[in-house]
Amino acid sequence: MRKLVFTLLFSTTLFGASSVYDFTLNSIDGQPAPISAYKGKVLLLVNVASKCGFTPQYAGLESIYEKYRDQGLVVIGFPANNFLGQEPGTNEEIKTFCSRTYNVKFPMYSKISVKNDDKAPLYQFLTDKSTNPEFAGEIKWNFTKFLVDRNGKIIARFEPGVKPDSPEVVSAIEKAVHQ
Repeated sequence: MRKLVFTLLFSTTLFGASSVYDFTLNSIDGQPAPISAYKGKVLLLVNVASKCGFTPQYAGLESIYEKYRDQGLVVIGFPANNFLGQEPGTNEEIKTFCSRTYNVKFPMYSKISVKNDDKAPLYQFLTDKSTNPEFAGEIKWNFTKFLVDRNGKIIARFEPGVKPDSPEVVSAIEKAVHQ
């Protein structure tokens, strides 16, 4: 019965959504934080982890956030523990790690699941072929990046091996912030 209720709630949420702005998740501090608060901004949505070989990408994420923030870019981190337990900490531990180790100032949300049966509705939307035909597909690892335009449309996806400050990501961000 519980699974049926979750499925019905999940389906309603997913199929009623037309953009990333339709989702509300909790901030890293546990408060409801609607993605719609960033309407009109270019978003880079990233599933992050503190104990991953890609964790140093936090530095690149913060760097591009600082560089393009005044032009309308918001980087948003979504901690997830889906891959080999590489994000085991509490939200408070994650927040402390990010600020002390990488001086992260971009918005961080509470830990979620980006894969499997308990996948957060936002990530179901991002990875589902019916809602995101061009950039859909399961999240393969930590630090997968989705670039969203000012209208809430997904315009690019970058896999974990593509660094946030790589020429292809920077070029896509520059194009998006100048449109």
